[in-house]
Amino acid sequence: MKYISLFTVILSSALLATPEVNILAAVFNEASASGNLKYYYIQTDKDQLAQNAANTSAYANSISGQLSFDTASLYGFRSGVTVMTIIPFSLAANIDASIIGRDNGIRVGGGVSGDIARNGFSVLGEAYLAYDYKNMGIYLGREVIRTPLINAKEVRMLPSAVEGTSLYYNLGKTAKFDLAYYNSFKQRTSDVFVNIIKHALGDQTKTITGTNSGYVGMFGLNYKGDNYSLKLYDYYANDFMNSLYLSGDYTINIKATKVSLAVQYINQTSIGNADTYFAQNSNVTGGVISSNAIALKMSASLKSSKFLIAYSKVLKESSKHDSLVLPWDGTPLFTNMLTSNNIFQSNYGKSLYADSIYIGGAQGIKFLYNQKYDTFGLTGFSTTLSYLNTSFYRVGFDKKQEDYNIVLQYNIPKAFTLQLKGVWVKNDTSAKEDGSLNEQIKLLTQYRVIANYTF
Repeated sequence: MKYISLFTVILSSALLATPEVNILAAVFNEASASGNLKYYYIQTDKDQLAQNAANTSAYANSISGQLSFDTASLYGFRSGVTVMTIIPFSLAANIDASIIGRDNGIRVGGGVSGDIARNGFSVLGEAYLAYDYKNMGIYLGREVIRTPLINAKEVRMLPSAVEGTSLYYNLGKTAKFDLAYYNSFKQRTSDVFVNIIKHALGDQTKTITGTNSGYVGMFGLNYKGDNYSLKLYDYYANDFMNSLYLSGDYTINIKATKVSLAVQYINQTSIGNADTYFAQNSNVTGGVISSNAIALKMSASLKSSKFLIAYSKVLKESSKHDSLVLPWDGTPLFTNMLTSNNIFQSNYGKSLYADSIYIGGAQGIKFLYNQKYDTFGLTGFSTTLSYLNTSFYRVGFDKKQEDYNIVLQYNIPKAFTLQLKGVWVKNDTSAKEDGSLNEQIKLLTQYRVIANYTF
């Protein structure tokens, strides 16, 4: 799979170079181009809890762009590419690299705010060849995917992406099966596709798994009924861990109100060489991976208003690594917030770290209120207010984490979105590889301005 991207580009070029003039003209005439331009400003301030600890402030400005070209179908074959780029500017000495090249800096040991982390880059984020036949199809190459535990996660500048091959099968209009093999992963703040297991474990990959390479096999099932849906995903990361994700939701209409109830469950266990290593080095890893999480959600929509309450619990097992392991930008819990997914777990080699509601023993309850103002004559304007209260069951850490988020948004459908975001986190909490908690950050504040134009 090492040269999979080059292979797909060559095949795509051959596909476009067919000698039949009429067919070639049709391929080009029906091809599509799309993309987006995004501006992002972020300011992050941290007030350390320790007495006399220095406060930190970090800033960043950046512009990113994506340009995609997808051919029309020819005898069932189609292909495409997506070029992604990020251009930082007006950077201060202390930057917030989470919107630039944070993963690049960590991967090469250049630090999260060093020269590499603050450099812009371009990358061929997608390059694929696909074949569709009736209700099934196969996809080969690089792609941006959105599943519960491997996710594009486009909350910063560019999406994450995977490399490999996938197969789908539609059973009528109600069920879709996905089967995939992924060997490489590009994090959203990187221009490099790294072996997907090595991205999770970094320089300890061979020590933990016995090899510097590996793959993730994924099976997915999505089923949609008239007023309910079900999801089942299993991710098998060889000699590392197996992750199972289950969720379901049920929607009913009570007069003019649409009410939705949802539940989810996540189970993770270490397997193979990693399981042996974790068991023998519990002082480093906290023990073998044994993570279980449940979450519930209820939402109600009435005209232009939406209300949501969600609850999550990551079960505690003191002799095991009980935090959720999320190396590939998945932040699945219903209680997830803007900063509780700090993205640091998905950075190179940081998969055994955790924060907020994903820490073993963490219990969270979230409230959200979203209001659109179209009916008040302010077309395209909306506000979202959300609050998360997280409890941690660790000796010496009895202070709860509290997240407050506010989002002001203006949206022109399918064209332009402007967002102003404010984030305030009291007692920001994170966990080390062995499950012990870092010293809490007394107060974290963050402000973001995001403008996105899609074409």
